[in-house]
Amino acid sequence: MSQDFDATRLSLLLNDLRLPAVKQIWPTFAERSDKEGWPAARLLMALAEHEIAERDRRRIERHLRDAKLLPGKTLENFDFDAVPMVSKAHVSALCAGDGWLRNGANLILMGPPGGGKSHLSSAIGLSLLEKGWKVLFARTTDLVQRLQVARRELALESALNRLDRFDLLILDDFAYVSKDQAETSVLFELISARYERRSLLLTANQPFGEWNKVFPDPAMTIAAVDRLVHHSTIFELNVESYRRRTALQRKQQGPGRPAHFATPNNVGVPSLHENE
Repeated sequence: MSQDFDATRLSLLLNDLRLPAVKQIWPTFAERSDKEGWPAARLLMALAEHEIAERDRRRIERHLRDAKLLPGKTLENFDFDAVPMVSKAHVSALCAGDGWLRNGANLILMGPPGGGKSHLSSAIGLSLLEKGWKVLFARTTDLVQRLQVARRELALESALNRLDRFDLLILDDFAYVSKDQAETSVLFELISARYERRSLLLTANQPFGEWNKVFPDPAMTIAAVDRLVHHSTIFELNVESYRRRTALQRKQQGPGRPAHFATPNNVGVPSLHENE
């Protein structure tokens, strides 16, 4: 490297160009380039590739913080053998996300409590996030309450617009919303606002025939179901509760927790959910 090279000025220029990764790594790459006699084009390519990779890493970290996904829930540690009615290949195809998310289609996971719906929905969200899609996981009751507050403050439209930046909105425990006119009204507005534009992933314990418990108005129930099932994929996880199976197996094993119930990937990770 020539003696009159101004490293300080280069750092300032890289700041102006907003290339923080290049600013950090260029001395190492330059030293290697000098030793190995790289052509200038190779050095430039290596620096550009490093900057792009770091931007992707920072973007995924930022999106992961925003997504509020369940910690430790991945497709790798989801027990597909326990839910044979759900095809792992089909789920993997959906996780490519290049078709249904662009078209604003929906995904609905139905079945009794404890069947793995929350785990699978969060795992799908994580897989899509890693491919560059923006995802938000929320309990339906919590999100509805926030939307109610926004409506009282005359800011519901702004709140819906902020949710619009997420390619996929995961509404967990959808059918647990109480039968309150104000709550179901904002929920219906959310469904209508995203219809054929932005995708929803719902987990629900009740079949569609019992959704009159969610929407007190029969006409609203029909309209909501119609919007949700149009352009949708539906998985029915009709299996015995994972929590119940685990409790029974633990009882059969006697006191203590058998070693095969440990999940190494989750050790030290606080869980917000049971493995539903």
